[in-house]
Amino acid sequence: MEIHYICIIHSILFGGVSMNTQQQIRQWAYVVVGSILIATAYVLFITPYRIVPGGVYGMGVVLNYLFPKIQVGTYGLSMDIPLLLIGFRLFGARFGAKTVVAALLTPVIMDGMTWMIGSDPATMLGGKIDLAGDVLLSCLFGGTLLGAGVGLILKTHATSGGTDIIAMIASRYLHMPISRAVLYVDSLVVLFGLAVLGDWRLPLYSLVTIFVSSRVIDYIVDGGSGDKLLFILSERHAEIRDFILDGLERGGTYIKACGMYTGADKEMIFVVVSRREVSLIRDRIRQVDPEAFMIVVDAHETLGEGFKTFEKP
Repeated sequence: MEIHYICIIHSILFGGVSMNTQQQIRQWAYVVVGSILIATAYVLFITPYRIVPGGVYGMGVVLNYLFPKIQVGTYGLSMDIPLLLIGFRLFGARFGAKTVVAALLTPVIMDGMTWMIGSDPATMLGGKIDLAGDVLLSCLFGGTLLGAGVGLILKTHATSGGTDIIAMIASRYLHMPISRAVLYVDSLVVLFGLAVLGDWRLPLYSLVTIFVSSRVIDYIVDGGSGDKLLFILSERHAEIRDFILDGLERGGTYIKACGMYTGADKEMIFVVVSRREVSLIRDRIRQVDPEAFMIVVDAHETLGEGFKTFEKP
């Protein structure tokens, strides 16, 4: 019955909208919600406690400490605009409309929230979320919201601008992986915060925020799949195959293999199962062929029959 109601609501909302239009609406919603989450993370949990998690807004936190009359969002916007112009100049179409909207919308929301609720944690929202006595908790909440916001924007194949652009430029001209370039750029921002703020604990708190946000980004972008990918080599592969097909009701694939030392032809089973089913297969193989060889690999995302379905374009 609940599924029936959901289908009715979906048909009312999107009945006359093509799948491509639905996808566009969803992506723009991700950009807007992501920008709101990033702004909320900074206004409520990061800026009030002088946490510096890299990026242009992390730089804005430091500059706001030096010149408090200008808000963090304004500093971020003043840095984002020239960086966006440079990005368009160097990378062209890679910087689409969603990146521009995310880079401009986030600081606007950030400054708007600061104007409405203030920046002093003791008075914001009646002091109900004052975490001055537990900055680590603020790092966890801030990192979670920040990672969720950035992850939603990245799902649209856009970026939130800022130091991502600097990292892309460094990657292009210094011939280094972009992940390493991002690490270097954000590390410089954190070190700058240490030099200006003078509190050695703040970089440690910042690292906690960076770690939490990066994990949340990975979860949102790559999916929280607990699926496992198995490679199994066994002389009694037929019995293992029967267990997978009949016992687990899973499909699989045979891969032709050849022993490197013996040169003997082998049948290797390739199968994707849930985390719970790994132990079932392991126990079965232990009974059938204790000399078997099995590799278990994390599957970040599994698409297809029996797992997550492909999104329609």
